[in-house]
Amino acid sequence: MDVAADAARRFLVARQMLSPARSVDGGPDGVLEVFRRLGSIQFDPLSVAGRSHDLVLHARVAGYEPAWCDSLYERQEVFEAYNKGLSLVPTSEFPWFRGVLAVNSRRILAEHPDVAEQVVERIRAEGPLTALDFERRQGSLVDWFGAPTNVVRAVLEAAAVTGVLGLARREGNRRYYDLIERLVPPDILAHKVPLREQLRYKLLSRYRAHGLLGISGPDIFGGLGRAKPDPEQPESPGRTALRDELIDDGELVPVTVEGVRGKRFVLREEVDLLKAPPEPGQSVAFLPPFDALVWDRSLLGSLFGFEYVWELFVPPAKRRWGWYVLPILFGESSPASTAPKVV
Repeated sequence: MDVAADAARRFLVARQMLSPARSVDGGPDGVLEVFRRLGSIQFDPLSVAGRSHDLVLHARVAGYEPAWCDSLYERQEVFEAYNKGLSLVPTSEFPWFRGVLAVNSRRILAEHPDVAEQVVERIRAEGPLTALDFERRQGSLVDWFGAPTNVVRAVLEAAAVTGVLGLARREGNRRYYDLIERLVPPDILAHKVPLREQLRYKLLSRYRAHGLLGISGPDIFGGLGRAKPDPEQPESPGRTALRDELIDDGELVPVTVEGVRGKRFVLREEVDLLKAPPEPGQSVAFLPPFDALVWDRSLLGSLFGFEYVWELFVPPAKRRWGWYVLPILFGESSPASTAPKVV
């Protein structure tokens, strides 16, 4: 299927619920509607112009209030899981997100069984706890920057990644952990899905969140293993095999987009929308760096003519715009970006 560039732009904006912006009815039900369409929303507690998931929802839900998503979190209708990075996912989808190729998390738990047993038993007895509720323990573990890290904190995070614990709530950046069986309804917790099927589902969820991804992209398919089979992870057949299955089963449809290199893939149920996308209308939306629409920087360049670089990890002297810049979507075009400032 061949697609003109202008049709692909209108399609992406429409299926991202941005045609026009803030077109979803307000309230918690509107927030759930966005989750149902996108599947998951990448989460980041860092708040510059607002928390990332709030900015995603603000661009799509009329009169959005952060309390709407917070209430869903508190009622455990959404939970934190690792999809493309830390994400908020409907709790009903927990069975497909409980297994991860988390080699490092499993290693941490295996190397510190005494700490893992201690934190789980205390949480079982006392209810939700944070890392600050335990005595700090130092060891050989280091953080992303190579500095020594608190073993208890690392064990809590590893237990959450592997599905032993979950997050009951957040207070700012402080995370309260609880037993997963106290956070997920019994019928959902009892639903077991083989790891291969979970990986296939999560691969499809990336295409579902964006709408027109290709076969690769920096960090777009992180957490799903390698493209080819990995002898060290026999439970994973590799992303390529899983994608081929989705294509053979008709769940993903390959398309060629004018001016865009390589094949792109669209969900089966969205082919008709791609064939006849609506006009976007006149509206403006500010998108956070983790918005699914801006995941694929290469596609932004070739389809929208917009170069977007998140300069968080660029040395200050080499930054052109600023360390936290929001792309601006106007209609079906993304002509600019802005750095939020507090005035």
